[in-house]
Amino acid sequence: MTEMNNKLKITIGLSIIGVCFIVGFLFAYVYQPDEKTMQIYSSAMKDYANKDYQNSYYLFSRVSFLSNLKPFAIYHQALCAKELGDKKSEMKQYQLLFNNYTKNKLSLRAKYLAAQMFVEDEPNQAKKYFEQIINEYPHTDYAIASEYYLGIIMLNKYKNRKIFPVSVKDDIEMCFRHYLEKAPQGRLALNAVANWLTLDKEILKDDYLLMAKSYYLFGDYENARRMLENSDLKDSWALDAKNSYALKNYDRAKYLIPYGLQNYVQYTDVSDIYDVVDIYLKISNSKTEDIDYLYNISMPKGKDYIWNLKCQAASADYQAGCYSQLYLNFPNGMFASEALANLFFDKIKAKDYENALKIGRDFLVKFENDNNAPMVMFWLGKIAERQNNYDDYMSYYKSTIANYPDTYYAYRAYLSMKHIKTSILNAYIKEQPVEYPYPNVSKKDVIFKLAELKDYDLMMEITEDDFVKSWIYYQKGDYSHSMLIARDAMEKIYPKPERTDLRWRLVYPIDFYEEIQKYAHSVGNDAPLMLALVREESYFNPDATSSVGARGLMQLMPATAKEISAHYGYGLMSENDLYKPELNIKIGNTYYAQLRSMLNNLDISAIAAYNGGIGSIGRWKKNLNYADTDEFVEQIPYSETKNYVKKVFRSYWNYLRIYIDE
Repeated sequence: MTEMNNKLKITIGLSIIGVCFIVGFLFAYVYQPDEKTMQIYSSAMKDYANKDYQNSYYLFSRVSFLSNLKPFAIYHQALCAKELGDKKSEMKQYQLLFNNYTKNKLSLRAKYLAAQMFVEDEPNQAKKYFEQIINEYPHTDYAIASEYYLGIIMLNKYKNRKIFPVSVKDDIEMCFRHYLEKAPQGRLALNAVANWLTLDKEILKDDYLLMAKSYYLFGDYENARRMLENSDLKDSWALDAKNSYALKNYDRAKYLIPYGLQNYVQYTDVSDIYDVVDIYLKISNSKTEDIDYLYNISMPKGKDYIWNLKCQAASADYQAGCYSQLYLNFPNGMFASEALANLFFDKIKAKDYENALKIGRDFLVKFENDNNAPMVMFWLGKIAERQNNYDDYMSYYKSTIANYPDTYYAYRAYLSMKHIKTSILNAYIKEQPVEYPYPNVSKKDVIFKLAELKDYDLMMEITEDDFVKSWIYYQKGDYSHSMLIARDAMEKIYPKPERTDLRWRLVYPIDFYEEIQKYAHSVGNDAPLMLALVREESYFNPDATSSVGARGLMQLMPATAKEISAHYGYGLMSENDLYKPELNIKIGNTYYAQLRSMLNNLDISAIAAYNGGIGSIGRWKKNLNYADTDEFVEQIPYSETKNYVKKVFRSYWNYLRIYIDE
């Protein structure tokens, strides 16, 4: 018995030792401190960047299974295997990822890529994966693309057979139709059209229209024309008109647009109606007469757009009545708020403050969050100030700043509250870097780790936050794309975040500011204002080129730049030199300083002249009836220049409030 007990003890001891050994092994090879994992991952990324895919694959395999970075490492292993031409290992990693990390956002992409790899050699397995994607993630781009590939799999199965069942052709057609309906400009759209046309099957008129739309969106206007010939005109007239315009067949466009507006607008998206009206006016001989013509023949749908254009083109004596009728006939239409805002300002110009107050207050009740609301609230303050009603005007100005803090009118309200008569505050801004927009993210969060590792491509794959996407583009040096994404995202937020919120730095980044400051100061310009001008002119894209040939950060016309360069000896050798940031900023500041000097050092006038030309400013100041700067800006006859002035000073205001050196 004692001997048996001893043997049992020895066995148990050996078992414990074995368990300890296994635990120790697992601890050593599965567990890793976060710091070690980050080092391995970082080294693997460097090897991948240096095209050492084999060592990169090995290093990514060493990332611990206990780390939340593991699925990303597995995905990178698949990419390494792909670069090495090792399809078996690539597939293995994809399957490892989507089988074991189903909740990770890369899982869906991995399954989609695996399905693509199976299309030719194992179509049944590919079909299984694509169907799973469609069923489990129906509203994703991957599901849309999966429908296309299901059509391809069926087409490949039957294309070389003598018998090609009609029911199968119907199924293939349905796959391609669904893809084109959901993604007419998708990466696979033209392939879907080309494969659909090989089916030797009667194509419906609606389907020809689908194909035409994809051809048009990809700029293949001739093939779009051929498809449109087989479509139903009641459905296709607007696209046909746009395509004819692109082909410079203006006679057909001028025929189709009135015909469609008279007969078929009920079958047409309102955005397409706006597009064709704009086209008609671009190719018209007399814009005013043609607006009246389209207005008279058009059916009700979309007519408010033409009516709004009619009001914009009307003389000052008829504008108020036009906007009044527009509002009365379409009180809930797309242009109702604009009509009411114009009526409001018309009463201000006429000094009919009693009715202006009534209209303005009604506007804010009905259209509180409308784009015109800051203007109305600000001008209610101006009315109260003109009537010496201190409490009311301070209340309106404060409300403008509180409710619409990032607008041009918040800036004007601030100046009015402080009784500042100039348009420039002569304030200095403190340069601060663009930072990750959410400072409270945990260091253990995988998005933080990927950011630290500069794994921006995979960050983009897993995030749905536009500000994070903006930050990623900024880190990659794509400043203009970054700013536009952040700008559009911020427009959707109400109420706006505090000015110290890091997301504002993505909307209003400080790029090229060292050069801007240097050359602004050298000619007496306000540096933050020049920063704002650069933002609005080019979105910080040094390679920007406008449709009329303006170039670079400050969008200089080559002839103007050459004249300034020759006069000051700036060394502009060719038009392409304007894409050099420093030279462009240098010449642009000198040009702006000249405009400002010729306009009595008035920056509002100089900004307007930068866009609309100095000759226009002289004519406007002579012909317009205005009491102060605010009335002048509201009455600038060219909407592009009026909006430009507001945009530049809106940016200027935001740079001051976000980066003010307090």
